Amino acid sequence: MLHGIVIRNTGSHYIVRTDDGRSVPCKVKGNFRLKGIRSTNPVAVGDGVTLNMAAESETAFICGIDDRRNYIIRKASNLSKQSHILAANIDQALLVATVARPETSTTFIDRFLASAEAYRVPVVLALNKDDELQSEDERATRDYWVALYSGIGYPCHVISAITGKGLDELGEALQGKTTLLAGNSGVGKSTLLNHFVPEANARTAEISEAHGTGMHTTTFSELYELPDGGALIDVPGIKGFGTFDMEREEVAHYFRDIFALSRDCRFNNCTHTHEPGCAVLEAIEGMRLAPSRYASYLSMLEDKDEGKYRAAY
Repeated sequence: MLHGIVIRNTGSHYIVRTDDGRSVPCKVKGNFRLKGIRSTNPVAVGDGVTLNMAAESETAFICGIDDRRNYIIRKASNLSKQSHILAANIDQALLVATVARPETSTTFIDRFLASAEAYRVPVVLALNKDDELQSEDERATRDYWVALYSGIGYPCHVISAITGKGLDELGEALQGKTTLLAGNSGVGKSTLLNHFVPEANARTAEISEAHGTGMHTTTFSELYELPDGGALIDVPGIKGFGTFDMEREEVAHYFRDIFALSRDCRFNNCTHTHEPGCAVLEAIEGMRLAPSRYASYLSMLEDKDEGKYRAAY
């Protein structure tokens, strides 16, 4: 038996870095499933696993998985009732966003933050392509995002992966930690990865001029060790982030600003949509809560109609 960490997941096979430093190709036995998690990928990058080497073969079989410290998942793109595990045993997530070319929606940012809160994963925001901001409106949006999200408690870095602006400070935030690198396609994740891990040689792609959106360049998840300690886990660009594995009543708990306000609501089970004495609605009227945050909260509540929540106990 061998033990190691999954460093690559292509969907059909895995690469495991064993405790003695080898990289071993692996497969998962057909009957291997994780109890309690309905997932399209029962084993994820970052998982600690036990291997059984097949006789006279260079391929090993994963026969056991360590207890996870945490993980972060999204709704699977092909099966509405299942999840896709992005990564396991991570110290934080780095969410890369862009104000323009392509534009990252605040709804996407807020959904990612809420999902990370649900799985107790700290998030650092990196606003990339600062060198490309042309208009006063774009720069004002950047400043507003920094004020909004840093005010809620999420560290924000304004960076340019092309010019190097802000990358030294961001590198310090990554050092010694295992970080999930996430964001929409086209926001510059591959360029950032190549900066921090030059040997990764991740492919980059130009933004589609016709649609202003990114083209997928990462096709599988992989863990890259940082030269000064820590690691980056690169995952395919995410176009959407549907809610999964949370009760409808829990959604407000994962919006830090809304949860703090909700303590002053008249009713303990307030949904913050229509109830009298709702401190969240009062904060919206008094411009003490960002409308974009409240809109994102409502969009996650509406997911209930699409059956994306597990039933309440």
